[in-house]
Amino acid sequence: MWVGALTKIKLQGRGFVRVGYDVDLPLVGAIAFGIIDRGTNLIQVRPNSYCILNCIFCSTDAGPHSTWRKTEYYVSLDLMIDWVKIIAKFKGKGIEAHIDTVGDPLLYDKLPNLIHELKSIPEVSIVSLQTHGSTLTYKLADRLAAAGLDRINLSIDTLDPEKARYLQGVKYYNVERVMEVTEYIVRSTPVDVLLAPLLLPGINDDDIPKIIEWGLRIGVGKKYPPFGIQIYLRHKHGRKPKNIKRMTWSKFYALLRRWEKKFNVKLVLNTRDFGIVKREIIPIAYRVGEKVKVKIVAPGWLKREWLAIPLKGPERAITVIMDDEHNYLETKINVKIISNKHNIYLARPS
Repeated sequence: MWVGALTKIKLQGRGFVRVGYDVDLPLVGAIAFGIIDRGTNLIQVRPNSYCILNCIFCSTDAGPHSTWRKTEYYVSLDLMIDWVKIIAKFKGKGIEAHIDTVGDPLLYDKLPNLIHELKSIPEVSIVSLQTHGSTLTYKLADRLAAAGLDRINLSIDTLDPEKARYLQGVKYYNVERVMEVTEYIVRSTPVDVLLAPLLLPGINDDDIPKIIEWGLRIGVGKKYPPFGIQIYLRHKHGRKPKNIKRMTWSKFYALLRRWEKKFNVKLVLNTRDFGIVKREIIPIAYRVGEKVKVKIVAPGWLKREWLAIPLKGPERAITVIMDDEHNYLETKINVKIISNKHNIYLARPS
């Protein structure tokens, strides 16, 4: 499936790295692939980075029209499971493994296998995933359910076909098909569905109530909250449509509370609604300001970035930010760590 997905993407000069095949990289340290632990009982699992949509608001600049991305990634299933097992053992029981890529996880060809293997880990209680559902089919829905998927967080931003194609940035996005398969999932499988529309003030304000009405009608949220409405935020490397109006957090929450009263459903959520609790984070391997000798082994996710591994010390992927686009592959250099939040490492040559 990933080959077909990449054909549709038309990489337009971007590279493609198969982690665990083309290069061995630690699965902790990078943001575009691997595993992210933010200090709770939820870990983010990212087996691929690419997407076939071109959403006008995409916070990670995914899809065919990406201007920031330099490389897309695909992670070996076995390598992913090995690393999840290590981290799960450290974190303890009651973990949620949330498959949320900087692209779309439905494009990972071994997704049902990944879900099955994750569910087989003793410490993992819940497996969920985030998707726009662009390639969701009845057959795939059945395979995901059989593998043990607990919940789909479905990003659906409008029910209007023409507006959906505009928002998702491609003519082949079919929101009516996504809706049909979603209704099938709710009706015929044990997989729960949470609808997670993105509020784009001035663009789809009137669409959100219709999504709420549709979701209530088909019965989403059997076990988990039925809706997880989000607000558009500007990101450094994300897309920034000019026609999106600014909305403060206070106005956003006031709007959610009005909709709560109108539809008699909880919309203002917190981590407790999902059973997410604080949990010790895996140890930070390298301090900000620390100098590390590394070897550059692969191109980085964004322009002027390269992925490196330490020559000594804990195994972590380190993103090295350069000042130019020269080829630094196989170079051994000293770098200085400039960021290590949640074990995601950024560095510059020292």
